[in-house]
Amino acid sequence: MEVKRRKFQGVLNILSFNRHYYVFGLAVLLILFVSHYLLKWPDLLFWIVVSAFLYGLIMPLLVSAYVYDFSGYYDLHWMKELIRDQEKIKMIVNINAGFDETSFIIKSKFPRSDLKAFDFYDAKRHTEPAIKRARKVSLVYPDTQQVASGSIPLKDRTVDIVFLLSAAHEIRSHEEKVLFLKECYRFCKPGGKVLMVEHLRDFPNFLAFSVGFTHFFSRSVWKNAFQRAGFTSFQETKFTPFMSIFECSP
Repeated sequence: MEVKRRKFQGVLNILSFNRHYYVFGLAVLLILFVSHYLLKWPDLLFWIVVSAFLYGLIMPLLVSAYVYDFSGYYDLHWMKELIRDQEKIKMIVNINAGFDETSFIIKSKFPRSDLKAFDFYDAKRHTEPAIKRARKVSLVYPDTQQVASGSIPLKDRTVDIVFLLSAAHEIRSHEEKVLFLKECYRFCKPGGKVLMVEHLRDFPNFLAFSVGFTHFFSRSVWKNAFQRAGFTSFQETKFTPFMSIFECSP
């Protein structure tokens, strides 16, 4: 099945899944304008505050359009340098948090490989409103299995590539991250690898998402989690200033 993305699908997803944030932001702007009219507070202060709110509303959309709609992220060309012998890949696992935009694309890139998709979403643990909305419109890859993050039904050392594409940050607890990555370590073949793509809690993403960058985790947090899970190799490649590709091997 070939899946074609719509124009500006990435930024439209951000607007749809986070509409509570934008409704709140527009309401605050309305209150600011009304209060300025009624209370006559200083123009300079007013426009500084309004500009800050507009920045917080608009910049995430601009960055999301750049990353998800114009950078080629969903073309998966970035993985060619990381997976050179694609014809030797027999088993691929793609793990998501209930919003799967990539399994069909991965399968199209590896038509001869066996691809299994897993969804670790747990309504009690993963409580973000955005991911709840995303699940309602997500494509479902055939035979996708709902799993616990710490228990994935695969045999030891059977998987060549594990994809974690903009999903692992939905696991908020560090201990749960470690348990999840221990599972990935368990079923990853010697010579296999985990490819994880994530925004980071760093300065570029602070500029992009302001306080929203706290939804992501720092490089040191991910490195600690992978090392505690048993991985010996942890390499980062920047994909745009706002996203990192981590290549981790047992």
